[in-house]
Amino acid sequence: MTAAARTAVVTGASSGIGAATARQLAEAGYRVILAARRKDRIEALAAELPHAEAYALDVTDRAAVDAFAASLDRCDVLVANAGGALGTDPVATADPADWRAMYEVNVLGVLNMVQALLPALTATGDGTVVVLSSTAGHGTYEGGGGYVAAKHGAHVLTETLRLELCGEPVRVIEIAPGMVKTDEFALTRFRGDEAKAAKVYQGVAEPLTAEDVAETIAWAVTRPAHVNIDLLVVRPRAQASNTKVHRES
Repeated sequence: MTAAARTAVVTGASSGIGAATARQLAEAGYRVILAARRKDRIEALAAELPHAEAYALDVTDRAAVDAFAASLDRCDVLVANAGGALGTDPVATADPADWRAMYEVNVLGVLNMVQALLPALTATGDGTVVVLSSTAGHGTYEGGGGYVAAKHGAHVLTETLRLELCGEPVRVIEIAPGMVKTDEFALTRFRGDEAKAAKVYQGVAEPLTAEDVAETIAWAVTRPAHVNIDLLVVRPRAQASNTKVHRES
């Protein structure tokens, strides 16, 4: 089947990696369903892309996710991208509400989408699930406890799903980006504090862009059906690990 006959659902498609991924998959010929909470943004993006539709959706709302799944005529690709980080407090003083919110979107949001769309993905005979985790899901760092725990959860969910679907016509891919500079990720984490958000990338000549990650996702999705990219970690050259980053003076 050609890409033009396939439908890809991208969550968190209103900005950053999600929006860039929607563009990449549309360029590859997919019909793209843009799912995100901010209806105005996804409608504006859908208007720019061929064969694209916008659907206002909160992935943490299971009833809404089920209604969304029921509205689709088919689903060949799910890119579970919706997620995010809140705060950098140490474990001893972190707000449990922040941890709960991060777990809801990064883990249960992925679970909701996978459970709701898996029948449709399987029915195509060639489905693909892509989960956007993070290098935070593979290595801890101080001040990242809640986000690290949530992304470890997303990683383990994905790894377990791959085991459980072995023999079924569905690929399960995990993309784990390192330092990516987008308009909103760090700003949201620091609750709108622009100075703190900018400091994350200070001295880093070329952090990854949303487009870098989107190209990686599109490449993994468009491999031949028998090729599964189990886990792809992508970082900027300046970042050797979550805690070792080259910064120019």
